[in-house]
Amino acid sequence: MPQPSWTATVVEHHRLRKDLAVVRLIGDAVPFRAGQYVDVSVPQHPRLRRRLSPALPPSLDGKLEFHVHAVPGGWVSGSIVADTQPGDRWQIFDPRGGDLHVDETGPTVVMVAGGTGLAPLRAILLDLIRVEDPPKVYLFIGGRTVADLYASDMLWLLTQDLPWLTTIPVVEDVTDPGIPDQWYDRIRDELGEIGFGEDHLIEGTLADVVAAHGAFVDHQVLLCGSPAMVQTTRDRLVATGTPADAIRFDPS
Repeated sequence: MPQPSWTATVVEHHRLRKDLAVVRLIGDAVPFRAGQYVDVSVPQHPRLRRRLSPALPPSLDGKLEFHVHAVPGGWVSGSIVADTQPGDRWQIFDPRGGDLHVDETGPTVVMVAGGTGLAPLRAILLDLIRVEDPPKVYLFIGGRTVADLYASDMLWLLTQDLPWLTTIPVVEDVTDPGIPDQWYDRIRDELGEIGFGEDHLIEGTLADVVAAHGAFVDHQVLLCGSPAMVQTTRDRLVATGTPADAIRFDPS
């Protein structure tokens, strides 16, 4: 029996960094839940599939958004970032995963996002907007430098609009400008300094900073990012008193 699939067409491709792009598509309504991931096939490499997490909750009009980081040596992710064009038709397969979810009537939520691990957590945040009285959410986002906080402008605006959302940006070195990146410089020149200022930043690793705010004894804790970040943060949280069964995670 053939595997179910859905078709979507690229309508926007925004390159935010040398190695990162946001891709928006419209097509079939894919039956996933916010926080899940899907496999995608792109025309540049139709025989290969790449696991991606939608950054929007499901919509009946078939809107999809993906945040894609070009992994070194990754043929598909590199092509998506560098070569995607409006009009490209993608195949979407097999929504999976379910660990990243929020009990809408449950206790306060702590989200921890490293890099494009933000995507499924953003989908959950946007899904919570439809809830009449959502739980309070603390979102920790992290990067090595300020330039790694690729969605800081979007999160700044979202945080201003949602009284139940608090965003805590974390960088390992607040003085390091990062490797020169023409895409980052272009966006900064066009939009100016929209986002979190230096007085909002906390210096340190995500694991250290999040653990320092714990223990999260009566919270829902969601982790998403690189496998190393997720494992280190989970270990630190458990060591400082957060119950292991309160932590839901998904290495991106």
